[in-house]
Amino acid sequence: MKTTGLNFRHLYFFWVVAKEGGVTRAAERLGLAVQTISSQLALLEQAVGKSLLAPQGRRLVPTEAGRMALGYADQIFLLGEQLQDALIETDAEKMRLTVGISDSLPKLIAYRLLEATRTLPVQVKLACYEHEFESLLADLAMHKLDVVLTDRSVRAGASLRVFSHLLGESAMKLFGVAALAERYRDGFPGSLNGAPLLLPTRNNALRGRIDEWLVQHGVRPDVVGEFEDNAMLNTFGRNGLGLFFAPAALESDIKEQFNAELVGDVPELREQFYAISAERKIKHPAVEAILATVHKGLFAVASRD
Repeated sequence: MKTTGLNFRHLYFFWVVAKEGGVTRAAERLGLAVQTISSQLALLEQAVGKSLLAPQGRRLVPTEAGRMALGYADQIFLLGEQLQDALIETDAEKMRLTVGISDSLPKLIAYRLLEATRTLPVQVKLACYEHEFESLLADLAMHKLDVVLTDRSVRAGASLRVFSHLLGESAMKLFGVAALAERYRDGFPGSLNGAPLLLPTRNNALRGRIDEWLVQHGVRPDVVGEFEDNAMLNTFGRNGLGLFFAPAALESDIKEQFNAELVGDVPELREQFYAISAERKIKHPAVEAILATVHKGLFAVASRD
């Protein structure tokens, strides 16, 4: 078997120096002599045949080659930490589930989906990361994540080998704080002309359907805010900046947590929820638990709305 000849101890020293911005701080962090760090950095640069760090003022910063090496080092040492955690959890009879959560997915939906993992006989340790959809797919393809929870499927012909699993869908409802709900409830949806409305940004899977619904009903609200992050949108809605859409499946939670009231039902407007995996068949027991229970609970009710 061919080996790279790369000394990972040297690579680790480079990684720490790049993160700390200098050899002295890296040596303090590692409890080693400055000369030790410097000599092993030199050996690494000699092995790869490129300069990886360059002075910039009082700091050392990665060169172009160094930035590339740093990206790989980030992945290598992150996986190393995850390996250690996984081995420890194996001894403790725990199961780890690393989940990517799309920033457009309602956080209450994410919680309801992950709640299904509590039904397993073994304790599940969740590691949840929120990011943009495309970034999460890249991490999934590199096996940094076990599953991605999101509100959209992977488009046909995508270059990444990942697979969409429809969990369910929910009709939508429009909510607002008491004063706004009382003002715009009568005559809904015609009452929405000029109403302050909070919407997801146009790269959100739901936004196009909302715009189409508004056109179909001939109403022109005042869009006072657009948000990529669903939690931020709901926060502004809770504080009375405008009306906001939310899944019917979450109606009781929206009323309780956001002190919001129902303005109107929008049954023809539906939001879908997906689990994205790196394999065509789900094999992780915790993800299987989500798939097995979700249709009997949250979405089984919402789909009839």
